[in-house]
Amino acid sequence: MKSFLEYVVKGLVDSPDAVSVNGVDRNGMTVYELRVDSADAGKVIGRKGGTIQAIRSLLQVGAMKSGQRCTLELLEDDDGL
Repeated sequence: MKSFLEYVVKGLVDSPDAVSVNGVDRNGMTVYELRVDSADAGKVIGRKGGTIQAIRSLLQVGAMKSGQRCTLELLEDDDGL
C-alpha cells in the first residue's frame, strides 16, 4: 500500500522528491503519514478536500481486500514560524 500511495502522490505534485510516506500502527490500524513540500500540500488536498478523500478511499479499498484497516494523514512541517 505504501508504494501505491507514493506512486499516486508523486504523480500529483511538482516536487516528487520531497514526498515521503511512513506507515505507523495505531490501535490495530495502519496510519500512513504523508509528507510533501509545503507548496504541494494544496494539490494533494484538492478543492474542498476532494483529492485527499479520493486517495483515502482508494487506500481503504485496497487495504480491505487484504483484510487490513488503514487511513492517511497529511503532516505539515512547521518551518520555525
